Amino acid sequence: MLEVVVIGAGPGGLAAAAEVQRRGLTVLVVDKADAVGSAWRRHYERLHLHTARETSHLPGYRIPRRYGRWVARRDVVRYLEDYAAHHRLDVRFGVEVTRLDRSAGSWLLRTADGDDLQARTVVVATGFNHTPDLPDWPGAEGFAGDLVHASDYRVPLPYAGKDVLVVGTGNTGAEIAVDLVEGGAARVRLAVRTVPTFVRRQVGPLPNSVASIALRRLPVRMTDHIIAFTSRTGTPDLAAYGLPRQPAGVYTRLLTDGAVPIIDVGLIDAVRNGRVEIVSAVTGFDGGKVLLRDHAPIAPDAVIAATGYRQGLDGLVGHLGVLDGRGRPSVVGPHSHPAAPGLYFTGFTNPLSGMFRELKIDARRIARTVASARPTEQT
Repeated sequence: MLEVVVIGAGPGGLAAAAEVQRRGLTVLVVDKADAVGSAWRRHYERLHLHTARETSHLPGYRIPRRYGRWVARRDVVRYLEDYAAHHRLDVRFGVEVTRLDRSAGSWLLRTADGDDLQARTVVVATGFNHTPDLPDWPGAEGFAGDLVHASDYRVPLPYAGKDVLVVGTGNTGAEIAVDLVEGGAARVRLAVRTVPTFVRRQVGPLPNSVASIALRRLPVRMTDHIIAFTSRTGTPDLAAYGLPRQPAGVYTRLLTDGAVPIIDVGLIDAVRNGRVEIVSAVTGFDGGKVLLRDHAPIAPDAVIAATGYRQGLDGLVGHLGVLDGRGRPSVVGPHSHPAAPGLYFTGFTNPLSGMFRELKIDARRIARTVASARPTEQT
């Protein structure tokens, strides 16, 4: 019988394990990958944290100043490696937990290799970006070009000299479009279904993530108006290019359906100078052509679908009644669902103030709750 098992050796799992361990409990971290931070290892090379280093530390170990304000993907991986070593975390790799079942007041963790585990408490930290979500577009299987999900994109070199369509205007799609332009793609188009709101990564000396921490303390409607105002005053009107300004309600949309504003790292300039062209949403494929909602068909050499991820929790906990209609945990952080006492989830929200900061807060709160619920005979 283990005290605590954390599933996932990414930033959320490592943070939760470190805080639980600091409170004197024995914790085991398991991950199906062969190293910590496997999701960060797979991301495209250009990626940096969109939140400033100063607000992105995990608990108990700071990100080195030498990594700069906007920490690069490779340095995030190094930080996670150092974080696990600093806290001397017990991490077991190559362990894929396939299902959780309640068993005699504890949790039975069923694994792919049959070497099951049992624990009083389980923290699920398998990540927001777990399973690539590629839409089931009509005719996609017959597309003559190259069609990949953004999770398979690494560098722009394979697309040099090619006509590329990027689908999706989240931060990933926006940044990949810029990367392609700077990497020598002959033509880059960006397919837009829902027009995003743009915000600057930094306003004067103040990083956007610092301001967002303060905004989270305000009423939602007030935060909506502040974001709309800063977007209008801090970014140009791109209506002439197919990206009209969105009405107020950015924070409301983030809370209700996860629509995150774009932290601009070059897309605005690329659109204004014609290096990234805006087209309407993809509706399907026809041989070598891509069909668009309000645009004539186009024939790119490649399509990169930055269409998001699913959390991939159905097989693990779907039978427990703890997921909402989108397949995400209905209760997160330091609280357990009434149907699943002793089961916690971290890393399944996407706040304005940044994922890493949220993971730090979750880790401390979860650890406090788990420690307070520890059986008295073990203390």
